[in-house]
Amino acid sequence: MMWKLNKKGLKKEILLFFKEIDSKSPKEIQKVKKVAMKINFPLKEKRKLFCDKCFSPHLASKVKIKKGFKIIKCKKCGKVSRWKINSS
Repeated sequence: MMWKLNKKGLKKEILLFFKEIDSKSPKEIQKVKKVAMKINFPLKEKRKLFCDKCFSPHLASKVKIKKGFKIIKCKKCGKVSRWKINSS
């Protein structure tokens, strides 16, 4: 499906995919991440939308903001992700 597109087409498909990430399964997210890595497309802020360990979307995850960090705990696997908050 996605592999038959050129690099520009794949980038557009990846961006569209992440707009509707709430309804996607972990397997779909893992495949899209693999495609993005294959074409050397940085996900940047989009990698914060899903868990690094189980690839499930952060829908009802626990979120804390503490000492300049955003701490997200995955509801499915319990992995804790810490992201630095830019204070501009």
